[in-house]
Amino acid sequence: MDVADDGRIRTGTLWTGIAHAFTATIGSGILALPWCMGQLGWILGPFVLVSFAAITYYTAIHLCDCYRTPDPVNGRRNNNYMGAVRALLGPRNVLICGIIQYSNLWGSMIGYTITTVISMAALKRSISCFHEKGRSARCEVSANKYMLLYGAFEVILSQCPNLEKAAFLSVVAAVTSLLYSFIVIGLSSAKLISSHFDFKGSLMVAHQSSMDTDMPSSTKIWHVFQAFGNLAFAFNYTTILLEIQDTLKSAPAENKVMKKVTLCSIGSTALFYISIGCTGYAAYGNQVPGNILSRFYNLLWLVDVANLAVIVHLIFAYQVYAQPVFAVHERWLGSTWPTSFLNRIHTIKITFIHNFTIHFTLGRLLLRSIFVIFTTLVAMIFPFFNAVLGFIGALSFWPLTVYFPLTMYTVQANIKRGSSTWIVFQVLGLVSMVVTLISAVGSIADILENRKHAKLFHIDQL
Repeated sequence: MDVADDGRIRTGTLWTGIAHAFTATIGSGILALPWCMGQLGWILGPFVLVSFAAITYYTAIHLCDCYRTPDPVNGRRNNNYMGAVRALLGPRNVLICGIIQYSNLWGSMIGYTITTVISMAALKRSISCFHEKGRSARCEVSANKYMLLYGAFEVILSQCPNLEKAAFLSVVAAVTSLLYSFIVIGLSSAKLISSHFDFKGSLMVAHQSSMDTDMPSSTKIWHVFQAFGNLAFAFNYTTILLEIQDTLKSAPAENKVMKKVTLCSIGSTALFYISIGCTGYAAYGNQVPGNILSRFYNLLWLVDVANLAVIVHLIFAYQVYAQPVFAVHERWLGSTWPTSFLNRIHTIKITFIHNFTIHFTLGRLLLRSIFVIFTTLVAMIFPFFNAVLGFIGALSFWPLTVYFPLTMYTVQANIKRGSSTWIVFQVLGLVSMVVTLISAVGSIADILENRKHAKLFHIDQL
């Protein structure tokens, strides 16, 4: 029996791993893919998307071998990303890695909050206004109450003990993500068919790739840079790869199973991304918005189903990113004050449900609730869909997706300096660092520009 250090039993399989991974990769970034194609054009857009998928897969399969050290099959387990960094690269790198990784996970929670609330508001606007008054009606919907409702729901779900106990959440999230992905592809394809396959868009980068054709050239360039970050966010997977791998049973070997999980999840999501990005851009060209669902007006009931699927998916996907953040803070709380009343386990029996009990600590209850509330407030202050996603993707791509995994594998596999593999790692790292820098610059520039015109605690419909 596989018993973890915290007492839980590892029961994960290939299929539960795929569910977690699929939930982590297919997320809110998928709705911005056609917009990214609009910024990069037909030549560079698909090439960059496929390149991000290939790079993520290449580094992820090397990271799978770093779950156990020094031997990838029989070595000591590293329960999370930071644990692998500590074991292979030493404590000096742990602090930097931890700050970047958990900032990325927290940023993803912010991005998921924004996206979910936008879909909630869009669903409300469609049901209460468009269905009755037509698509040309002007309907104002305040998103603040939906933001608070979403935060309250996540406070409840946050009390789920750990990621392995949340496996059913990932299954639901994976199914709903497939649902709205197929709806977006179907609606975009229908638009193309109705226009007799009149493919729109441009070959050139930043060539009127905005709904505002009077936009300054400098802003268009920032949007090109930001699109790189959005595409990087769409493959935001390696940050929780080892946490997912830590849920797997040891037979067969975790690294072999996780490589299959990685191939299935990244391969399938890449096909979805290409389909959604290209069909959406071909259908609407340079007029494609940041959130593709906001461009569909026909078959409103199907758009409503897609928005509902987005809401359900991101409610549960939020927890896939939140649980590792909760875990690291709770380990710190337990090691700092091990005898505190905050760490005392309380049990509540639900009498009307047979043999159902709830175990909790005051530390978990308070810490997780405060963290979710704070995240919700930050999302209300910075409600910029594309800019936030771009910045999160930029923050994580080079250090977490490329540098640390390849550096750890270099130590794990004893890759010799100057060898062909070492040279490939260095070139890939350099290219990825440049992408991260330009993506961060573009996203920060867009956030600063949006802040000039934004209203506090107000989310614009995209």
